Amino acid sequence: MKLIETHAHLYSEQFKPDRAEALHRAVAAGVETILLPNIDHTSIDAMLELEAAFPQTCHAMMGLHPCSVGPTFEKELQRLEDWLAQRPFVAVGECGIDLYWDKTFLPQQQEALRVQLRLAKQYDLPIVLHTRSAFEEAFALVAEAQDGTLRGVFHCFSDGVAEAERIIALGGFKLGIGGVATFKNGGLDKVLPHVAVEHLVLETDCPYLAPVPYRGKRNEPAYLPLVLHRLATLLGQDPEAVAAATTRNAQELFRLA
Repeated sequence: MKLIETHAHLYSEQFKPDRAEALHRAVAAGVETILLPNIDHTSIDAMLELEAAFPQTCHAMMGLHPCSVGPTFEKELQRLEDWLAQRPFVAVGECGIDLYWDKTFLPQQQEALRVQLRLAKQYDLPIVLHTRSAFEEAFALVAEAQDGTLRGVFHCFSDGVAEAERIIALGGFKLGIGGVATFKNGGLDKVLPHVAVEHLVLETDCPYLAPVPYRGKRNEPAYLPLVLHRLATLLGQDPEAVAAATTRNAQELFRLA
């Protein structure tokens, strides 16, 4: 099976001891492509170094994570605009709204998302959305920006059937399914049987949200087959068929060769 990992922070410090080994484990597990979401200006160098070291496997995005939006967010946005003008990226992201820890900068997060939605359309790139404890706030801005040309992923989807249906109705958007699908009380066992596989892509969000039986430990792309098999079980489909469908979805969305 050939899988595409659509969301991996493999450049993070948690992989410093064994980054190359983790990548080789992923390839051995069937993960042929790994997409790297950016966080802010502090993560760009490490992300691009990883992409340069493994150009056939790793592909970088460019974006500003909502948890990095603060008083100087305009400078961060200018940096990402400069990078998008310099060279190709596979997506704008990771961006969105996060109200889990703090609501202080909600207006700034909203403005940062508006800017990145505009950039995604300007550069004809998919947008990768983080919506933790903020689905309604993020969805409203995405729906407002959708003119038929916007496409992307609601990363780490963990909401309900109604939210999934609203995303699908937007057109152009996929649900990013990761380790939460394997959690006993994750809730996706009640949602994914109602979602057609053509609306789904696979991800780990490593080093976070490791799937069962590694929950609570460092996540890595080599665990993506565990997500695949759980998804296949919930959909009642053959894992090979789900692998082929989700890989095709990612290839089309991110325009991967």
